[in-house]
Amino acid sequence: MITTLTTLTTLTTNSSLTAPLALTGPLMAEAAPDVEALGQIARLIQWSGVFTSVFVVIGTAITMRFLKQSVAGLSQRFPNRRLLLQKVATFAQFLLYVGTGFTVIYLSFDFNESIIALIGGTVAVSIGFAIKDLVASFIAGIMIMIDRPFQVGDRITFGGEYGDITAIGLRSVRLQTLGDNTVTIPNNKFLSDMTSNGNYGALDMQCTMDFYIAPDQDVRRARELAAECAVSSRYTFLEKPVVVLVNQVITENYLAVRLRVKAYVLDTRYEKLFETDVNMRVMDAFSEAEILSPAIIVRSRSNPTKASAIVDAGS
Repeated sequence: MITTLTTLTTLTTNSSLTAPLALTGPLMAEAAPDVEALGQIARLIQWSGVFTSVFVVIGTAITMRFLKQSVAGLSQRFPNRRLLLQKVATFAQFLLYVGTGFTVIYLSFDFNESIIALIGGTVAVSIGFAIKDLVASFIAGIMIMIDRPFQVGDRITFGGEYGDITAIGLRSVRLQTLGDNTVTIPNNKFLSDMTSNGNYGALDMQCTMDFYIAPDQDVRRARELAAECAVSSRYTFLEKPVVVLVNQVITENYLAVRLRVKAYVLDTRYEKLFETDVNMRVMDAFSEAEILSPAIIVRSRSNPTKASAIVDAGS
C-alpha cells in the first residue's frame, strides 16, 4: 500500500513538472526562428559601409547645393539659356538621387543567397506595402521624364494652381505660383489629372486680355488702338502675331462689344507686367479717342434705332 502511494505521488509530481515544459516548448520553437532571422539581418549590415554611406550622402547634398547655385548664377548671366540649364540640372539631380541610393545600399549591406531569399520574403512584402505610394510616384516621375507633359521652367495650370515648374523630383513636382507659394504635387497625380501648359518649353507665351466698349462706339477704331497698344509694349514678342478678336457679349444684363487681344510675351516671367502695360496703354488710348465703356442705352419710341440717351451702367 505504501509502495502504491509512493508511485502515485511520483507520477503526479513528474506530470506537474512536465506540463509547463510541454506548453513552453512550442513557444520556444516559434521564437527561435525569429531570433535567427534577426541575427541574419544583423549580419547583413556592414557597419563600416554604413559609416562610409554617411559621407556619401553628405557629399551628394553638397553637390546638389552647388549645382542649384551654379544653375541660378548661369541663368542670370545667360537668360536665353535659362530653360536649357534648368533641364540639365533636373536630369543631373535625378541621376544623383538614383546613384546615391544604389551606392548607399551596396555599401551598407552584404548580400548573399540566404539574405536575398530572406529579403524576398516577408520583409520585402512588408516594405512593399509601406512604400507603395512612393514607388508609384517614382514610376510616375520616370513617365513624366519620358512623356514630358511639362518641363522645368514651364508655366502650367494644375489642380487650380497656376505657376512655374521649378523642380521635377523622384517623388513630387514643385510648382511656384505667381503669389510666391511653393506647391508640392505627388508625381502620380499627373497620370490621371489634366495639365494645361502655357509655353511648353519656350520662353514666350500667349497672353489673352479682354476689353469692353459700348456697342455704339467706333469699334474699328477701338480695334486698331488695341492692336497698336499691344504691339508697342516693350514686353511683346514681335516674332509672333498680335490678334484682336471682336464679338458682342451680354455683360451684367446689357450688350457690350468685347475686344480680345491675343499677344505673346517675350518671357513668361514678364506675364503680369505685360498685361499691366497693355491695359494701361489701352485705357489711355480709349480715353484720348473718347471711346466709352459699356452702358445701358435708352432709346426713344419715335426712333427706336437711334439712341436718345446713354446712361452709365454704374449709375
